[in-house]
Amino acid sequence: MRKSSSPSPKTLFKIFATAEAITWAGLIAALIVRAVADLDLVRIAGGIHGFVFLSYCTVTVFVWVNQKWPTAVGVTGLLLSIIPFATVPFDIAIDRKGLLAGGWRLAPDGDKPQNFVEKTQAWVLRNPLVAVLLLAVFVTVLFLVLLFAGPPIPQS
Repeated sequence: MRKSSSPSPKTLFKIFATAEAITWAGLIAALIVRAVADLDLVRIAGGIHGFVFLSYCTVTVFVWVNQKWPTAVGVTGLLLSIIPFATVPFDIAIDRKGLLAGGWRLAPDGDKPQNFVEKTQAWVLRNPLVAVLLLAVFVTVLFLVLLFAGPPIPQS
């Protein structure tokens, strides 16, 4: 397998696990500020956290496929994203178990993809710029749909 200039699965996962926890802190801080002051930053902090949450979930599935995690590990990684700050201890635990070791196994000159999910991941690893743009558009559209699909937020 050739050396890639892209971040390793371990680096990518750590970045998003940490970002998810940081945006949880921002959202909680915004809720506290709204409760004690006449300043509502929840919509902004919530929007940022929602975007990072969706990105973390996407990265978790991507790394799960690459690392061939057992289903329980992948599902746990996704579920822990809804608990404030839980992605960081999860990241540390799976790293200690060696579940983040290695590079992108489906990168060019790597393993041959076996199914639709692996073929998709192999395509992403061969076309990272296009994939990042498509993913950014997908996450943005999903975020906007989720943001505007709910009931209107009453103005105070």
